[in-house]
Amino acid sequence: MKLKVSSQEDAKKWLQLKSKLSFRWLNWRSLMFLSLAGGCLTHWVSSPAALSLGILFTLTLENPFPLATKIVAKYLLQICVVLLGFSLNLTIVLQAGSQGVFLGAGSIGATFLLGNQLRKWLKIPAQTSCLISAGTAICGGSAIAAISSVINAAESEISIAMGTVFVLNAIALYLLPAFGHALHLTPTQFGTWAGVAIHDVSSVVGAASQFGLSALETATAVKLSRSLWIIPISLSALRLSQQSQLSTSNSQRSAIQIPWFIGLFLLAAILRSWIPEIAVVVPTIKQISTTGFTLTLFLIGTGLSRQTLKSVGLKPMLEGVLLWVFISTSSLWLTLHLVH
Repeated sequence: MKLKVSSQEDAKKWLQLKSKLSFRWLNWRSLMFLSLAGGCLTHWVSSPAALSLGILFTLTLENPFPLATKIVAKYLLQICVVLLGFSLNLTIVLQAGSQGVFLGAGSIGATFLLGNQLRKWLKIPAQTSCLISAGTAICGGSAIAAISSVINAAESEISIAMGTVFVLNAIALYLLPAFGHALHLTPTQFGTWAGVAIHDVSSVVGAASQFGLSALETATAVKLSRSLWIIPISLSALRLSQQSQLSTSNSQRSAIQIPWFIGLFLLAAILRSWIPEIAVVVPTIKQISTTGFTLTLFLIGTGLSRQTLKSVGLKPMLEGVLLWVFISTSSLWLTLHLVH
């Protein structure tokens, strides 16, 4: 029996799940699933690998806990977004990343506008396109996690967006440093470019480290300053989502759902900035967030079933590629002319 899960029915579904639990689920397929999930809690499994493991497992053996993984992934995503806030020292980020702030704002807006146009041309579902644009424009998987929770995106949509962004992110990690050396970019120039053009924070750090400490500091500051855009973009997505719901049904007006985790994300960043002592535990918090995010990606990957893949096609990947080419080339041009 297939159950249709929505955010409003989480409590009811948990009760149904609890009533059905028995020792019968302890079969080899379930044990393998739990073993892979446990492996994602170690440092041997990277985020892209976790997503790939989840997808491959479901495509070959099927997810033995579709209901549980749906709910756990949803709330674990939100918790990881909140923990990300402790990595942001607002004062340092805004000061050190001042050269990339306006460049970032312009590129984010342009990326979303282009993404919306590509959605119309390629006839991609609105939520999938929105997630791909957010992951490309802001900070990869973290942005997708935040936006998906606000707009109640389906697991399949999250998986498609995550997969698209992670593939391009891995390519950028190796490709951009090669271009940077070939173009003889200065450390500051490359750091600014990498902070804008590479999706994920960890890959930004990995690429910028090849240009020295100055490039690494610049890239990290620019990237973290872009992470702050999670808040206004999430609130805007929430507003548009609510307006869409109201326009489709005038008779039913759903209560405004406050994105609590976005508020906690901002609170965490403020605490990190105002209380210097928190810096001592930031590395531990970052490790917990990274590990939790890796596990979440595995769970999200298990939501990408064969039936979903049949309806995906290559269009989302094409949108992701076009957006990435746009943001990479435009930010490089601006960096060469504005940053020295």
